[in-house]
Amino acid sequence: MNPSSFRLQRLRLVAACAALLVGTSAHAQVLEVATSFSILGDLVTQVGGERVKVRTLVGPDEDAHAFQPRPSDAREIGKAALVVVNGLGFDDWMARLARAGGFKGTMVVASEGISTLAMARDDDHGHDHGHARGKAGDAGKAVDPHAWQDVTNVRRYVANITAALAKADPEGAGIYQANAERYDGELKALDAGIRAAFAALPSERRKVVSSHDAFGYFGRAYDIRFLSPVGVANNAEPTAQGVARLIRQLKAEKVPAVFIENVADPRLIERIRSESGAQIGGTLYSDALSKANGAAPTYVQMMRTNLSTLTTALTASAR
Repeated sequence: MNPSSFRLQRLRLVAACAALLVGTSAHAQVLEVATSFSILGDLVTQVGGERVKVRTLVGPDEDAHAFQPRPSDAREIGKAALVVVNGLGFDDWMARLARAGGFKGTMVVASEGISTLAMARDDDHGHDHGHARGKAGDAGKAVDPHAWQDVTNVRRYVANITAALAKADPEGAGIYQANAERYDGELKALDAGIRAAFAALPSERRKVVSSHDAFGYFGRAYDIRFLSPVGVANNAEPTAQGVARLIRQLKAEKVPAVFIENVADPRLIERIRSESGAQIGGTLYSDALSKANGAAPTYVQMMRTNLSTLTTALTASAR
């Protein structure tokens, strides 16, 4: 090999090593984000892509209402540049963990700016979401935190997340905006598809029972009536009188189907099914995604799976 060729190969090797080092350095500077539960983790990932490293505390198929944090969770949050929470009383424990972990970054409330539902509470009834609008702090009203069940609300979540990521990482602002625009188009199509599917169902078929009050926003957005034996917290204990009254209501109104949730104990729903005569319509994803190999590993797939499960059961029961 002549000296000229040797020098050229050496320069190429040096350039390749430099490029590798630059890539490694850029990768090391990803933005660390902590999220409270799996749905938020997916939304941040959709917008942030490879520029973010997401740590989610309440994982797939896990119930955020029953979450018991560990000291290591607080330490992990303390390392993050951003903490993303749902708000509306759903994950208040996240702020306490952040303080305990010495968190110095920015706390982002993904639900900021949405129109909330005030949740009526009646211990003697199955908890039936009304369609009244409310705000946190309304006298005598609890605010329903499950706002992600309306795709329009999630578009607001994504806008809030995008703005926070761009502020924390200005160099990535263009990437975040492009990812958000792509994802928003996907969400718009998803929302339109859900509306069209339920519009084809007769109104008397749009009545279902779920394990707990997680689908009020879904009901308001897509004109489906959801009944539940327990309130907002999945670990709440229903009263015997409430369950008995709900069963009588199901029989009287001929509610066609009851649904298990992926984060709930199915025994209560099975009891309601056996005593009311309604059919088990399948599993709905309420407060958590599925694992990667499940039916709902992303938010969009979760909503499509819920749509398919609901429409299949309600259409079949009409025959």
